[in-house]
Order: sequence, then structure tokens, then C-alpha cells
Amino acid sequence: MADVVDPGQQGAPRVTLYGRPGCHLCDDARAVIEAVCAELGESWTEVSIDDDPQLADRFANEIPVTFVDGRQHDFWRVDPVRLRRALTG
Repeated sequence: MADVVDPGQQGAPRVTLYGRPGCHLCDDARAVIEAVCAELGESWTEVSIDDDPQLADRFANEIPVTFVDGRQHDFWRVDPVRLRRALTG
């Protein structure tokens, strides 16, 4: 199975968004993640599941999927209050 972004890696982003192009829920999630991470000065990255068949198999029915510090945090929608709490708690 494909690995998710390793949060223990030096300089690794704290938030990872797994999605695919053309996904309107991914666009919504990206906007929330961008805003919250900018507010808190946190890094984030986006990974297209279309680039990896194993990620596509794993997440196809749940995108967008958000990970915080290497652990699955949300799927389908990102709650900004919950994301902020995860990043500051």
C-alpha cells in the first residue's frame, strides 16, 4: 500500500490533502486548509490520488481526505474549527 506523507520527516507539512482534479469537494477543502494553515503559519501539501493507483484504491470513495500529522483527520468536508483545534491542540 502506498504511504501517506511521513510527518516525522524534517520539514514535512503538518496537513496533507488527498484529492483529485475536478473534485468540487476537494476545492472546498483546499480553501479551508489554505485559510487555516495561513492563519496559523502551518505548512500543508496536496497529493493527487490519480498519480498513485494504491492511493486511488484507498481513498477513491472518500476524497477529499485530510491528514494532520500523519493521521486521518477528515474526509469529504473539512471543518475549519476542528482543523484549527487539531493544529493548536
